[in-house]
Amino acid sequence: MTDIDVLIVGGGISGLSIAWWLAQAGISVEVWEQETRPGGKIQSVKADGYLTEQAASIVMNFRPEVSQFMIASGLEAYKMPRADTTNRYLVHDGQLLSLPMKLMPMIMSPLWSLRGKLRMFTEPFIPKGGHAQETVTEFITRRLGSEVLEKAMGSYITGTLASDPDLANAYAVLPRLTALEQRYGSIALGVLINKVLRRRTAAITEAFSFQGGMKTLIESLAQGIRFRPKHAVTKLEREGNNWRITSTNNRSVLAQQVVLSTPANVAASLVKPLDNQLAKYLAGIKIAPLSVVHLGFPRAAIPHALDGTGFLTPRQEDFAVTGCLWMSSLFSDRAPQGKVLLSTYIGGATQPAAVDWDDERSITAVMEALQSLLGINCDPENVRIDRHYQGLPLYHGNHTGRIAEIAKHLVHLPGLHLEANYREGISVRDRIARAAKVAEQILAYRKL
Repeated sequence: MTDIDVLIVGGGISGLSIAWWLAQAGISVEVWEQETRPGGKIQSVKADGYLTEQAASIVMNFRPEVSQFMIASGLEAYKMPRADTTNRYLVHDGQLLSLPMKLMPMIMSPLWSLRGKLRMFTEPFIPKGGHAQETVTEFITRRLGSEVLEKAMGSYITGTLASDPDLANAYAVLPRLTALEQRYGSIALGVLINKVLRRRTAAITEAFSFQGGMKTLIESLAQGIRFRPKHAVTKLEREGNNWRITSTNNRSVLAQQVVLSTPANVAASLVKPLDNQLAKYLAGIKIAPLSVVHLGFPRAAIPHALDGTGFLTPRQEDFAVTGCLWMSSLFSDRAPQGKVLLSTYIGGATQPAAVDWDDERSITAVMEALQSLLGINCDPENVRIDRHYQGLPLYHGNHTGRIAEIAKHLVHLPGLHLEANYREGISVRDRIARAAKVAEQILAYRKL
């Protein structure tokens, strides 16, 4: 007789989402978290009228599982759609240049040289290729040319994923683009065919946050779930057909199934006594450190229109920042009336030491970029810096192969599941959608 059906170790977005899906199916579930609150890195902070996000700040959704969750959870009523702007900027020769999102306007953009445009037009005629360990740099250069890599796609990898395009696995971080090539032999041809067939394309269908910030999502997920803070797991062991889990406060429970929804290195330490090779696979997943610098300004101090989502910075540009979100342009409640909030990112895999910069150096690096690109003519009136020494997992090397090996080893540990943002995407969208699949797997296991 077990104490609980499923125990989830880790109360971040992955663990909470799995617990929510299981609770909908009537499964007895409990979440243990070593910190004092749920949500992991996701936290909304309100101070002096500014609402900042410690980590994830927006949900970019095209997944039906997320739409289903929004309705079933009641969060649809609290959804705050992103402002109706499609402008996305890239730093180009020290200036901001808008990058159109539609295929033909993007190709015709002055961002590209004539040679670069001609190279993109040849993409449908490039033979299908690739291999399991192909990097983003190799994939994008092979299909679209070096200009697309250096001026656009590389900045997405370094800015949004805090990763390194020279090391990031293309199949892991660009799954839809690589799938288009594998299915249709061409990215452009695949996009056109999908449009004709009215299938989902690479276009984002909706983007939103929540009234009160992303913490509203966390609070909704945690409602009705047995959440136990200050429960760091010290031991995981097999007991018959079940699992015995022990925490630092000497609490011990017996569960039919366990989900380790922790960073890969934490999971590695817990499974090492059970399977040393599995632990090595997990320990090999590296994590990029990064900092988020939130700055508030009077709107009158910024001559730029701020008519978009923000900007990304290609690595050849002479700025320390990897990107910036114009939060008050996206959501009206992020700054007081007549003020703006800019959230800027530094660090990541290509500049890991930046997370150790003190406040003065971090702010100086960000202000150098913002003054040059946006014309800001005053010091910030509000400052908050969030440092993540264990920031985002890096899908480097043969990441898909590593995940496949992890799955093989789990076959020999029935009832144990490993699920966190090192598997199938780091975004909130991916975590909620992936959690639905994991919940299905857990339910299927119970029927065996």
